[in-house]
Amino acid sequence: MLNLNVDIFKLMIQNGANNLSNSKEHINALNVFPVPDGDTGTNMSLTFTNGNKSAQMDPSDSLANVSKALSKGLLMGARGNSGVILSQIFRGVSQGLEDIEVATVQNLADAFLRGSEVAYKAVMKPVEGTILTVIRESANKTHEYVANNQDITVEEFFEVLVKEANISLENTPELLPVLKEVGVVDSGGAGLTLILEGFLEAIKGNVIEASELENEAIKANVEGSEEEFGYCTEFILRLDEDGQMLFNEGKVKQSLAKLGDSIVLVQDEDLVKVHVHTITPGQVLNMAQQYGEFVTLKIENMQEQHDEIYVKDTVEKDYAIVAVAAGDGLRDYFKELRVDKVISGGQTMNPSTEDFIDAIKNINAKHIIILPNNSNIILAAEQVKSVLEDKNIHIVPTKTVVQGISACINFNVDDSIENNLTNMNAVLDYVKTGEVTYAIKDTQFEGLQIKQGDFMGIANGKIVSSETDLLQVTKDLIKSLVSEDDELITLIVGADTSAADKDEIIEFAESEFDCEVEIIDSKQPIYYFVVGVE
Repeated sequence: MLNLNVDIFKLMIQNGANNLSNSKEHINALNVFPVPDGDTGTNMSLTFTNGNKSAQMDPSDSLANVSKALSKGLLMGARGNSGVILSQIFRGVSQGLEDIEVATVQNLADAFLRGSEVAYKAVMKPVEGTILTVIRESANKTHEYVANNQDITVEEFFEVLVKEANISLENTPELLPVLKEVGVVDSGGAGLTLILEGFLEAIKGNVIEASELENEAIKANVEGSEEEFGYCTEFILRLDEDGQMLFNEGKVKQSLAKLGDSIVLVQDEDLVKVHVHTITPGQVLNMAQQYGEFVTLKIENMQEQHDEIYVKDTVEKDYAIVAVAAGDGLRDYFKELRVDKVISGGQTMNPSTEDFIDAIKNINAKHIIILPNNSNIILAAEQVKSVLEDKNIHIVPTKTVVQGISACINFNVDDSIENNLTNMNAVLDYVKTGEVTYAIKDTQFEGLQIKQGDFMGIANGKIVSSETDLLQVTKDLIKSLVSEDDELITLIVGADTSAADKDEIIEFAESEFDCEVEIIDSKQPIYYFVVGVE
């Protein structure tokens, strides 16, 4: 095959989506930080699946048009930094294929080179040893190969591209020391390589099917999106004696995938925490109850939440603030701080660019300020400006909820946009953040031996404590954050924190430090405590 037509291109995209989706848990396991976070594999898979859906729906016979559809779908579905960078790679590829109905090998070489260039420009401070390195090195090497071998086929082109991507991927630990320390390759680069390998298999005539579990999840997602938005269902289950013997995490996840999506399942001895979006919460509860008794239970109608989003503001105001937060407590707290829209998300639930657009497009304000409140969400928020060009959107790149709260406190509705942005951005320099969560795997990180299930104290992105005692880890974390000049300690208490543990940490903070202590019951998952110091 000397040229690439639109039919093969669509099969390539489908193959790439399925190949990545089938291996997303492997990509998730490459995560350097041993915390339950947004997961690179999941973010990239959701992003590329959305792009694939857009590409398959495009009726055009033009490679350029389908490529544009892929690019738009990727942009709208982009989640996490890896998903955004992936969308930018194929945005560049689309630019390289502009006005091309059938692509030559040279067209493809130029397009992937353009993909690398666009991806690098999208990141303010590109880091080598990541997906950026993999696309740059593989695109450059393949472009050079094409220049020296003018008569190669499309299959040979992708064989070279895949080979060079794998070589670059294997070298990522030499460029990024933290990868070498943990003993993994870059997860984003690995995800990209899986997509390219799916492309190659399509050109060879091989179809990669989605796994059975993935098909069930996709089916549930489609059914839910077509019929209704369903219910956000969360519960903690205490396993009884029979349940402890019968409970199998993999099988339960498969059962949940048949009933819904956005699944999070965490087991800690005889307790199981479940989060799922489903149109049949009763079936979910009946399935779970066979293993034990409910400790807590919450079901929310997402249709009502969706309807609230789509009510258009009729009167223009000067400002609107949009923030990302997980948990009803934090949502309500941000509302008290005059935040207009709170997008549900954070760790494990990185909202997509489209989620931001849905929340913002009906806001009627001269200036819209977005607080991502998570470093893995900032790039997705940034993409909104390129889609909603008719709105004045400003991103304050808050990396934590604590920074977001302080930014809101620094906001003054009667001040100018310039002064507000200056004051809100100032918190990025002086607000210190700590988090207490649990380790999802055994690892060695920055000299610390960490075991799966240990509690970890993370101060400003650095793990400072790891052991089995939650209270000791939390106290160590607070000590590492507070200095003589600090005046305020904010304790954000998670959904899984007991009242006794909460009271002991409050007493410790109030007695140990000469600071005001503010308490927020966030009801958020993942973190037992989030600590802000300023």
